[in-house]
Amino acid sequence: MAVLSVDAGVPLRVHALRKSYGQREVVAGLSFALRRGECYGLLGPNGAGKTTTLRCCLGLTAPDEGVIELLGLPVPQRAREARMQVGVVPQFDNLDPDFTVAENLLVYGRYFGLRDAELAPRIPALLEFAGLAGKEKANLRILSGGMKRRLTLARALVNDPQLLILDEPTTGLDPQARHLIWERLKALLTQGKTILLTTHFMDEAERLCQRLAIIDDGHRVAEGEPRELIREHIESQVIEVYGEDAPGWAEREAHVFSRRVEVSGETAFCYVEDAAPLLAHLAAWPALRTLHRPANLEDVFLKLTGRELRD
Repeated sequence: MAVLSVDAGVPLRVHALRKSYGQREVVAGLSFALRRGECYGLLGPNGAGKTTTLRCCLGLTAPDEGVIELLGLPVPQRAREARMQVGVVPQFDNLDPDFTVAENLLVYGRYFGLRDAELAPRIPALLEFAGLAGKEKANLRILSGGMKRRLTLARALVNDPQLLILDEPTTGLDPQARHLIWERLKALLTQGKTILLTTHFMDEAERLCQRLAIIDDGHRVAEGEPRELIREHIESQVIEVYGEDAPGWAEREAHVFSRRVEVSGETAFCYVEDAAPLLAHLAAWPALRTLHRPANLEDVFLKLTGRELRD
C-alpha cells in the first residue's frame, strides 16, 4: 500500500470551512490545523457543527466553501485516496452483528485492499491492544458496550493509519471502560499517531488533548492548550455553593467576594482568585454546602458556550 506524504507535518488542515443546510449555516468559516503526533480536540455543544466538520474532512459531506487538506491531499477531490491512511471511530458503533470479532476486522480490512492472509496474523495484536485478547471467535451479541467500543477502535487501526478521527469515542461507557480507552489512545500517541477527537467529556479532553478548539454555532470561539485556555478565560478557583438558599444567598452576598457568579438550579458557582474571604464568609452559613476546587476546562466551556440546554 502506498504511503501518502504529509504536507509539512500537517495531517489535516481546514481553512474557512462553511456548510449550510437550508437557511441554517452549520459550519461558519471554521479554520484549524493538526500537528503530527498530537491529539487535537474539537469541542462544542450539541449542534455546534462538530460532526458536520468531521464529515467534510473525510469527504463524506461536500462543503459549500473552504479548503481541506487531509494528509496532504485536497478534499473532497481526493478524499478516497486520503482516507486510505485514516482510521475512524464513528459516534455510533456500526459493527456487523452477523460477523464474529475477527471477521469484523477482516471484512473492514478489505476496504483498504488488505488481503485476509495479510491481516489475519495481525488480529491477535490488535485485539490484545483493545483488551479483547482471545475474543476472535466471539459473537458480537455477547459483547458489552465497552467491548464493542474497543473493537471499533481496533477496527480503526487495521490499515495502520497515520491519522485517527474519533467522534465521541467513550460516550455511554462506564468509568473503567473510559479509562482503558484513554490508556490505549495515549499509547497510540507515543507511537506517533495523530488524533482528532470530539468529546462531551471535558476531563477527557484535558487528559488527552495537547491542543483543542471550542466551537459554537459553527464558529471557533477559542483555541489553545487546555491549561492555557483555563488561564486565559477563567478565574483560577471555583467555589460551588449548594442548597435551597444558595440562589438567594448568591444574589445578596456572592458578588462581594467573587469576580463572577453563575447560578444553575440550586447551585451557585463563584469564581475567585483568592478563595479565603469567601470560605470564611460561608462558614457562617451552615445550611449551605460548599465545594472548593481549581478551575477546569468545563468552566471555560460553559463560560464560552453558555449553560443553556442544547438539543
